[in-house]
Amino acid sequence: MTETHGGDWTGYETEYGFLPLDFSANVSPLGLPDGVREAARQALQDADRYPDSLCRTLRTRLAERHGIPAAQIVCGNGAADLIFRICRVLRPKKALLTAPDFGEYKQALREENCEIRTVTRWESEGFLLHREDLAGSIHGAELLFLSNPNNPTGLVTGREELRKILKLCSNEHCVPVIDECFLDFTEGSDAQSLIPDLGQNPNLVILRAFTKTYAMAGLRLGYALCGSKAFAERLQSAGQPWPVSNVAQAAGIAALQEEDYVNRLRAQISEERPRMIRALTAIGLRVIPGKANYLLFCCEDKELGEKLRKRGILIRDCRNYAGLTEGWYRIAIRSAAENDRLIHTLGEVL
Repeated sequence: MTETHGGDWTGYETEYGFLPLDFSANVSPLGLPDGVREAARQALQDADRYPDSLCRTLRTRLAERHGIPAAQIVCGNGAADLIFRICRVLRPKKALLTAPDFGEYKQALREENCEIRTVTRWESEGFLLHREDLAGSIHGAELLFLSNPNNPTGLVTGREELRKILKLCSNEHCVPVIDECFLDFTEGSDAQSLIPDLGQNPNLVILRAFTKTYAMAGLRLGYALCGSKAFAERLQSAGQPWPVSNVAQAAGIAALQEEDYVNRLRAQISEERPRMIRALTAIGLRVIPGKANYLLFCCEDKELGEKLRKRGILIRDCRNYAGLTEGWYRIAIRSAAENDRLIHTLGEVL
Protein backbone atom coordinates (compact mmCIF):
# COMPACT_ATOMS: atom_id res chain seq x y z
CA MET A 1 0.00 0.00 0.00
CA THR A 2 1.18 3.51 -0.85
CA GLU A 3 0.49 6.72 1.08
CA THR A 4 -0.87 9.28 -1.40
CA HIS A 5 -1.26 12.26 0.93
CA GLY A 6 1.13 14.33 2.98
CA GLY A 7 1.61 13.83 6.70
CA ASP A 8 3.18 10.37 6.46
CA TRP A 9 5.28 10.79 9.61
CA THR A 10 4.75 7.11 10.44
CA GLY A 11 6.48 5.97 7.27
CA TYR A 12 9.33 8.37 7.92
CA GLU A 13 9.77 7.27 11.53
CA THR A 14 9.76 3.62 10.43
CA GLU A 15 12.50 4.34 7.90
CA TYR A 16 14.72 6.70 9.91
CA GLY A 17 13.86 6.05 13.55
CA PHE A 18 12.87 9.63 14.44
CA LEU A 19 10.14 12.11 13.58
CA PRO A 20 10.57 14.61 10.73
CA LEU A 21 9.73 18.30 10.57
CA ASP A 22 6.49 17.95 8.62
CA PHE A 23 5.60 20.65 6.08
CA SER A 24 3.59 18.18 3.99
CA ALA A 25 0.40 18.36 6.10
CA ASN A 26 -1.50 21.66 6.32
CA VAL A 27 -2.32 21.54 10.02
CA SER A 28 -2.24 24.41 12.53
CA PRO A 29 1.35 24.97 13.72
CA LEU A 30 0.05 25.94 17.18
CA GLY A 31 -0.79 22.34 18.01
CA LEU A 32 -3.85 20.99 19.78
CA PRO A 33 -5.48 23.70 21.98
CA ASP A 34 -5.18 22.98 25.70
CA GLY A 35 -8.95 23.11 26.17
CA VAL A 36 -9.46 20.59 23.41
CA ARG A 37 -6.82 18.28 24.83
CA GLU A 38 -8.46 18.36 28.26
CA ALA A 39 -11.95 17.77 26.84
CA ALA A 40 -10.67 14.76 24.89
CA ARG A 41 -8.94 13.39 27.99
CA GLN A 42 -12.10 13.67 30.08
CA ALA A 43 -14.18 12.05 27.34
CA LEU A 44 -12.08 8.90 27.70
CA GLN A 45 -13.91 8.24 30.97
CA ASP A 46 -16.98 7.43 28.87
CA ALA A 47 -15.13 5.31 26.33
CA ASP A 48 -17.05 2.24 27.47
CA ARG A 49 -20.24 3.75 26.04
CA TYR A 50 -21.26 4.06 22.42
CA PRO A 51 -20.97 7.63 21.15
CA ASP A 52 -24.04 9.65 20.20
CA SER A 53 -24.53 8.51 16.60
CA LEU A 54 -26.33 11.79 15.76
CA CYS A 55 -23.72 14.07 17.41
CA ARG A 56 -26.61 16.07 18.87
CA THR A 57 -24.71 18.36 21.25
CA LEU A 58 -21.97 19.05 18.71
CA ARG A 59 -24.51 19.79 15.98
CA THR A 60 -26.35 22.17 18.31
CA ARG A 61 -23.12 24.08 18.96
CA LEU A 62 -22.35 24.17 15.23
CA ALA A 63 -25.87 25.43 14.52
CA GLU A 64 -25.31 28.28 16.98
CA ARG A 65 -21.94 29.07 15.38
CA HIS A 66 -23.16 29.12 11.77
CA GLY A 67 -26.75 30.26 12.18
CA ILE A 68 -28.44 27.35 10.46
CA PRO A 69 -30.72 24.62 11.89
CA ALA A 70 -28.98 21.66 13.50
CA ALA A 71 -31.16 19.43 11.33
CA GLN A 72 -29.15 20.63 8.31
CA ILE A 73 -25.77 19.63 9.77
CA VAL A 74 -24.13 16.21 9.46
CA CYS A 75 -20.92 15.28 11.29
CA GLY A 76 -18.45 12.73 10.00
CA ASN A 77 -15.11 11.05 10.44
CA GLY A 78 -13.32 13.96 8.80
CA ALA A 79 -14.43 15.77 5.65
CA ALA A 80 -13.21 12.84 3.55
CA ASP A 81 -15.87 10.60 5.11
CA LEU A 82 -18.56 13.07 4.02
CA ILE A 83 -17.16 13.33 0.49
CA PHE A 84 -17.60 9.59 0.05
CA ARG A 85 -21.05 9.72 1.64
CA ILE A 86 -22.20 12.47 -0.72
CA CYS A 87 -21.22 10.35 -3.71
CA ARG A 88 -22.91 7.32 -2.17
CA VAL A 89 -26.16 9.25 -1.69
CA LEU A 90 -26.27 10.89 -5.12
CA ARG A 91 -24.68 8.10 -7.20
CA PRO A 92 -24.09 10.55 -10.05
CA LYS A 93 -23.59 9.28 -13.58
CA LYS A 94 -21.59 12.40 -14.48
CA ALA A 95 -19.69 14.83 -12.26
CA LEU A 96 -17.51 17.90 -12.76
CA LEU A 97 -14.14 18.60 -11.11
CA THR A 98 -11.43 21.19 -11.56
CA ALA A 99 -7.73 20.46 -11.75
CA PRO A 100 -5.67 20.73 -9.72
CA ASP A 101 -7.92 20.03 -6.74
CA PHE A 102 -8.25 17.67 -3.77
CA GLY A 103 -7.79 14.10 -4.98
CA GLU A 104 -10.44 12.53 -2.73
CA TYR A 105 -13.22 13.91 -4.91
CA LYS A 106 -12.12 11.80 -7.85
CA GLN A 107 -11.54 8.73 -5.71
CA ALA A 108 -15.03 8.93 -4.19
CA LEU A 109 -16.65 9.42 -7.61
CA ARG A 110 -14.78 6.45 -9.05
CA GLU A 111 -16.20 4.29 -6.28
CA GLU A 112 -19.62 5.01 -7.83
CA ASN A 113 -18.43 4.35 -11.43
CA CYS A 114 -19.10 7.99 -12.27
CA GLU A 115 -17.99 9.66 -15.50
CA ILE A 116 -15.72 12.55 -14.50
CA ARG A 117 -15.26 15.73 -16.49
CA THR A 118 -12.34 17.97 -15.57
CA VAL A 119 -11.91 21.70 -16.09
CA THR A 120 -8.24 22.65 -15.91
CA ARG A 121 -7.06 25.69 -13.99
CA TRP A 122 -4.21 26.81 -16.24
CA GLU A 123 -0.93 28.03 -14.80
CA SER A 124 -0.76 30.60 -17.59
CA GLU A 125 -3.93 32.15 -16.14
CA GLY A 126 -2.67 32.02 -12.56
CA PHE A 127 -4.67 28.87 -11.70
CA LEU A 128 -7.74 31.13 -11.29
CA LEU A 129 -11.27 29.85 -11.83
CA HIS A 130 -14.26 31.65 -13.32
CA ARG A 131 -17.83 30.65 -14.03
CA GLU A 132 -17.12 30.68 -17.76
CA ASP A 133 -14.56 27.93 -17.26
CA LEU A 134 -17.29 25.61 -15.97
CA ALA A 135 -20.16 26.67 -18.22
CA GLY A 136 -18.96 24.70 -21.23
CA SER A 137 -18.63 21.42 -19.32
CA ILE A 138 -21.35 21.41 -16.70
CA HIS A 139 -24.26 20.33 -18.90
CA GLY A 140 -25.39 16.88 -17.79
CA ALA A 141 -23.21 16.88 -14.67
CA GLU A 142 -25.11 16.01 -11.50
CA LEU A 143 -22.41 16.92 -8.99
CA LEU A 144 -19.65 19.53 -8.71
CA PHE A 145 -16.83 19.45 -6.16
CA LEU A 146 -14.92 22.68 -5.63
CA SER A 147 -12.44 23.54 -2.87
CA ASN A 148 -12.23 27.15 -1.71
CA PRO A 149 -9.44 27.96 -1.02
CA ASN A 150 -8.26 25.61 -3.70
CA ASN A 151 -6.06 22.75 -2.60
CA PRO A 152 -3.14 22.83 -3.51
CA THR A 153 -2.87 26.41 -4.89
CA GLY A 154 -4.39 28.17 -1.88
CA LEU A 155 -6.19 30.60 -4.20
CA VAL A 156 -9.61 31.87 -3.15
CA THR A 157 -12.59 32.20 -5.48
CA GLY A 158 -14.58 35.25 -4.38
CA ARG A 159 -18.11 34.95 -3.06
CA GLU A 160 -19.68 36.81 -6.00
CA GLU A 161 -17.99 34.52 -8.51
CA LEU A 162 -19.09 31.50 -6.48
CA ARG A 163 -22.66 32.79 -6.51
CA LYS A 164 -22.53 32.85 -10.29
CA ILE A 165 -21.38 29.23 -10.16
CA LEU A 166 -24.26 28.37 -7.82
CA LYS A 167 -26.72 29.86 -10.30
CA LEU A 168 -25.10 27.89 -13.11
CA CYS A 169 -25.45 24.71 -11.05
CA SER A 170 -29.09 25.49 -10.30
CA ASN A 171 -29.86 25.97 -13.97
CA GLU A 172 -28.20 22.64 -14.79
CA HIS A 173 -29.70 20.71 -11.82
CA CYS A 174 -26.18 20.05 -10.54
CA VAL A 175 -25.43 19.70 -6.81
CA PRO A 176 -22.57 22.06 -5.81
CA VAL A 177 -20.30 20.88 -2.97
CA ILE A 178 -18.05 23.71 -1.80
CA ASP A 179 -15.15 22.56 0.37
CA GLU A 180 -14.29 25.34 2.84
CA CYS A 181 -11.99 23.28 5.06
CA PHE A 182 -9.14 25.79 4.73
CA LEU A 183 -11.18 28.99 4.62
CA ASP A 184 -10.59 29.77 8.32
CA PHE A 185 -6.93 30.44 7.53
CA THR A 186 -7.70 33.26 5.10
CA GLU A 187 -8.22 36.95 5.82
CA GLY A 188 -11.88 37.94 5.80
CA SER A 189 -13.01 34.32 5.74
CA ASP A 190 -16.54 35.12 6.89
CA ALA A 191 -16.97 37.46 3.94
CA GLN A 192 -15.96 34.70 1.52
CA SER A 193 -17.99 31.80 2.93
CA LEU A 194 -21.16 30.64 1.20
CA ILE A 195 -22.84 29.67 4.48
CA PRO A 196 -25.20 32.70 4.22
CA ASP A 197 -26.36 31.32 0.85
CA LEU A 198 -27.57 27.98 2.18
CA GLY A 199 -31.10 29.29 2.76
CA GLN A 200 -31.53 30.22 -0.89
CA ASN A 201 -29.81 27.14 -2.32
CA PRO A 202 -31.39 23.87 -1.12
CA ASN A 203 -28.97 21.78 -3.20
CA LEU A 204 -25.84 23.48 -1.81
CA VAL A 205 -23.51 21.50 0.47
CA ILE A 206 -20.60 23.13 2.32
CA LEU A 207 -17.82 21.05 3.86
CA ARG A 208 -15.92 22.13 6.96
CA ALA A 209 -13.44 20.36 9.27
CA PHE A 210 -11.79 20.73 12.66
CA THR A 211 -8.75 18.87 11.32
CA LYS A 212 -6.66 21.77 10.08
CA THR A 213 -7.78 24.78 12.12
CA TYR A 214 -7.48 23.08 15.52
CA ALA A 215 -4.70 20.57 14.72
CA MET A 216 -7.13 17.67 15.24
CA ALA A 217 -6.02 15.53 12.28
CA GLY A 218 -5.66 12.43 14.46
CA LEU A 219 -9.12 12.82 15.98
CA ARG A 220 -10.93 12.93 12.59
CA LEU A 221 -13.85 15.35 12.70
CA GLY A 222 -15.58 17.14 9.84
CA TYR A 223 -19.08 18.30 9.06
CA ALA A 224 -21.40 19.15 6.19
CA LEU A 225 -23.75 22.13 6.15
CA CYS A 226 -26.67 21.26 3.88
CA GLY A 227 -29.13 23.55 2.13
CA SER A 228 -31.99 21.22 3.02
CA LYS A 229 -32.96 19.03 5.95
CA ALA A 230 -33.98 16.25 3.54
CA PHE A 231 -30.51 15.95 2.04
CA ALA A 232 -28.90 16.07 5.50
CA GLU A 233 -31.05 13.12 6.56
CA ARG A 234 -29.98 11.16 3.48
CA LEU A 235 -26.34 12.01 4.15
CA GLN A 236 -26.62 10.93 7.77
CA SER A 237 -28.14 7.57 6.85
CA ALA A 238 -25.41 6.88 4.27
CA GLY A 239 -22.67 6.58 6.89
CA GLN A 240 -21.68 3.95 9.40
CA PRO A 241 -23.74 3.86 12.64
CA TRP A 242 -21.13 5.63 14.84
CA PRO A 243 -19.02 7.79 12.55
CA VAL A 244 -17.65 10.13 15.23
CA SER A 245 -16.15 8.89 18.51
CA ASN A 246 -17.18 10.42 21.83
CA VAL A 247 -13.62 11.75 22.17
CA ALA A 248 -13.81 13.56 18.83
CA GLN A 249 -17.26 14.97 19.65
CA ALA A 250 -16.06 16.33 22.99
CA ALA A 251 -12.97 17.79 21.32
CA GLY A 252 -15.11 19.49 18.67
CA ILE A 253 -17.43 21.04 21.25
CA ALA A 254 -14.42 22.39 23.16
CA ALA A 255 -12.75 23.65 19.97
CA LEU A 256 -15.70 25.90 19.18
CA GLN A 257 -14.87 27.87 22.33
CA GLU A 258 -11.24 28.46 21.33
CA GLU A 259 -11.66 31.94 19.84
CA ASP A 260 -8.35 33.28 21.18
CA TYR A 261 -6.55 30.27 19.68
CA VAL A 262 -8.06 30.95 16.24
CA ASN A 263 -7.13 34.64 16.43
CA ARG A 264 -3.53 33.78 17.31
CA LEU A 265 -3.43 31.22 14.52
CA ARG A 266 -4.69 33.66 11.90
CA ALA A 267 -2.22 36.31 13.07
CA GLN A 268 0.70 33.89 12.77
CA ILE A 269 -0.32 32.67 9.31
CA SER A 270 -0.93 36.23 8.12
CA GLU A 271 2.57 37.21 9.23
CA GLU A 272 4.46 34.15 8.06
CA ARG A 273 2.77 33.51 4.70
CA PRO A 274 3.99 36.70 2.92
CA ARG A 275 7.42 36.27 4.51
CA MET A 276 7.62 32.75 3.12
CA ILE A 277 6.49 33.90 -0.32
CA ARG A 278 9.32 36.44 -0.37
CA ALA A 279 11.89 33.92 0.92
CA LEU A 280 10.94 31.19 -1.54
CA THR A 281 10.94 33.66 -4.42
CA ALA A 282 14.37 34.95 -3.40
CA ILE A 283 15.72 31.39 -3.60
CA GLY A 284 14.53 31.26 -7.20
CA LEU A 285 11.32 29.26 -6.85
CA ARG A 286 8.11 30.09 -8.71
CA VAL A 287 5.52 30.62 -5.98
CA ILE A 288 1.74 30.78 -6.32
CA PRO A 289 0.57 33.54 -3.94
CA GLY A 290 -2.10 31.53 -2.14
CA LYS A 291 -4.19 32.86 0.73
CA ALA A 292 -4.39 29.73 2.91
CA ASN A 293 -1.93 28.14 5.36
CA TYR A 294 0.11 26.52 2.58
CA LEU A 295 1.99 27.54 -0.55
CA LEU A 296 2.41 25.84 -3.92
CA PHE A 297 5.67 26.36 -5.78
CA CYS A 298 7.56 25.02 -8.77
CA CYS A 299 11.21 23.97 -8.70
CA GLU A 300 13.47 22.76 -11.50
CA ASP A 301 14.93 20.14 -9.17
CA LYS A 302 12.57 17.16 -9.58
CA GLU A 303 14.20 15.38 -6.62
CA LEU A 304 13.76 18.21 -4.16
CA GLY A 305 11.30 16.29 -2.00
CA GLU A 306 13.64 13.34 -1.56
CA LYS A 307 16.64 15.58 -0.83
CA LEU A 308 14.74 17.37 1.93
CA ARG A 309 13.43 14.08 3.28
CA LYS A 310 16.98 12.87 3.80
CA ARG A 311 17.57 16.03 5.84
CA GLY A 312 14.59 15.43 8.10
CA ILE A 313 12.01 17.62 6.38
CA LEU A 314 8.84 16.48 4.61
CA ILE A 315 7.16 18.54 1.88
CA ARG A 316 4.24 17.54 -0.34
CA ASP A 317 5.21 16.34 -3.81
CA CYS A 318 2.26 17.43 -5.96
CA ARG A 319 2.96 15.43 -9.11
CA ASN A 320 -0.03 13.18 -8.34
CA TYR A 321 -2.45 16.12 -8.51
CA ALA A 322 -4.33 16.22 -11.80
CA GLY A 323 -3.13 19.26 -13.72
CA LEU A 324 0.33 19.35 -12.12
CA THR A 325 3.59 17.72 -13.15
CA GLU A 326 6.97 16.89 -11.64
CA GLY A 327 8.57 19.85 -9.94
CA TRP A 328 5.46 21.16 -8.17
CA TYR A 329 5.55 21.08 -4.38
CA ARG A 330 3.38 22.32 -1.52
CA ILE A 331 4.50 23.38 1.93
CA ALA A 332 2.51 24.25 5.04
CA ILE A 333 3.06 27.53 6.87
CA ARG A 334 4.46 26.70 10.30
CA SER A 335 6.15 28.66 13.10
CA ALA A 336 8.77 31.29 12.31
CA ALA A 337 11.61 29.07 13.59
CA GLU A 338 10.41 26.05 11.63
CA ASN A 339 9.93 28.14 8.50
CA ASP A 340 13.45 29.52 8.89
CA ARG A 341 14.83 25.99 9.10
CA LEU A 342 13.04 25.05 5.89
CA ILE A 343 14.33 28.13 4.04
CA HIS A 344 17.87 27.53 5.28
CA THR A 345 17.76 23.87 4.21
CA LEU A 346 16.28 24.77 0.82
CA GLY A 347 19.13 27.21 0.32
CA GLU A 348 21.66 24.48 1.05
CA VAL A 349 19.99 21.93 -1.20
CA LEU A 350 19.45 24.24 -4.15
